[in-house]
Amino acid sequence: MRFIEMHCKIPEGPKGTVGQPIRLAGYQEDFIYAVYDNHVPTKTAILSMARKNAKTATIAALVIVHIAGPEAVQNSRISSGARSKKQAAEVYNYASKMVATSPKLGPLIKPVPSGKKLIGLPMNVEYEALAAEGTTAHGGSPIVAILDEVGQVKGPNDDFFEAIITSQGAYDDALLIVISTQAPTDAAMLSVMIDDAETSQDPSIVCHVYRAPDECELMDETAWAAANPAMGLFRSKADVANQARKAVRMPSSEGPFRVLYLNQRVNMNSPFVSAAIWKKGNREPSPFVGPVYGGLDLSSTTDLTALVLTNRQADGLHVRPYFWMPRDTVLEAKKRDRAPYDVWVKKGLLRTTPGKVIDYDFVARDIGAICADLDIAMIAFDRWRMDRMKSALERQEVELPLVAFGQGFASMSPALDALESDLLQEQLFHGGHPVLAMCAANAVAVEDAAENRKLDKAKATGRIDGMQALAMAEGVETMTADTETSTDDWLESLRASAA
Repeated sequence: MRFIEMHCKIPEGPKGTVGQPIRLAGYQEDFIYAVYDNHVPTKTAILSMARKNAKTATIAALVIVHIAGPEAVQNSRISSGARSKKQAAEVYNYASKMVATSPKLGPLIKPVPSGKKLIGLPMNVEYEALAAEGTTAHGGSPIVAILDEVGQVKGPNDDFFEAIITSQGAYDDALLIVISTQAPTDAAMLSVMIDDAETSQDPSIVCHVYRAPDECELMDETAWAAANPAMGLFRSKADVANQARKAVRMPSSEGPFRVLYLNQRVNMNSPFVSAAIWKKGNREPSPFVGPVYGGLDLSSTTDLTALVLTNRQADGLHVRPYFWMPRDTVLEAKKRDRAPYDVWVKKGLLRTTPGKVIDYDFVARDIGAICADLDIAMIAFDRWRMDRMKSALERQEVELPLVAFGQGFASMSPALDALESDLLQEQLFHGGHPVLAMCAANAVAVEDAAENRKLDKAKATGRIDGMQALAMAEGVETMTADTETSTDDWLESLRASAA
């Protein structure tokens, strides 16, 4: 830290600051102490915060420390990696400008602009900025690797970053530094790394994450400060405030704001229902009285099966969801989906069928018991795999008023309109069921040219089966209410059209 503040100058910024000595902020000092003064050698260091909190400057300063500062190792290599050439160039450009503005560093470090390299002359240390879309070979054995914006990786793995990480195998004391804003989902590479650091408590892993509380309001200034440790120093509070007001005005901007400015894990694909609106329905549903409608969304052999029952009462729509999963795949699904399925099973919120694949006879028996004392008017189902469920219902002697419900834009758009209306009017009560809440958080609606909507599993970041079933339940209730014929006649017409 003394080396950085003595020899590194501010290379760009507001008038009057360029060329001035760098003064490390408290959060930067905390991170450096934790990494370099660890009681065990640090193997991996993660620093996550909202955008525009000097991530590039922090990386550039650490690069120089390892090129010509107290951490330089004779004839070693160090590298930084970014998803794009532009982002990789940002780190190189910032570091090279630091060198150019420092009388002390200028004679010690040789820039090579054509290769985005810096050469530390005293110890012959070579630094190179690598990009995933570049043609530069990712070989070599860097003793220090700094990864920039790993949060942009959508899945749990990335070939480019993995190539850099595995190339450090030649050193026992190699150091991996990850500096990035959070990823939108739990299943993303950075989220997996952060969760592993927080749960393993491995002393060789340093993890500092600055994020706003999950329940925070968009205009909560304390939440802004929690995710932006440089606010008031070199992070503009006015800019954060402007972006927050935009997110309040435009719901489609809420997701990106929460990820980029509050450093939260939030789906940026404009979810069908925002977290704040969904939580307004956390009131426990009342006992069902009168006609009950349902939606049944079947899983593949190992995934989630959902039955959602609804009951319209004077104050709104009361919802009771039920979920099933094969017992022997719960732990595997937990790792895959990054969801606490095992905890939900213990709490009785997720039912399990014997074996490794879904047992439709087991589910059919459960559905029969659930519906036995209810006035079931109609249950909508997706035709996929429904022939197997119908056979299971027949074997279990369970009779239900089932009707096929299309999953395309024409059928689902009115259903989503009805569901959205109940949500916005705060007339949907689901009791905060965590499995259904997970499905709601993952659900993304897409439009066709005529502005009809449906839930898109391809764009979803996780399971949406419960929301699909809820939408079908709303849809079949709406269609029944709109028809001028009796329910029985309408049901027969639907069955005939499906056949």
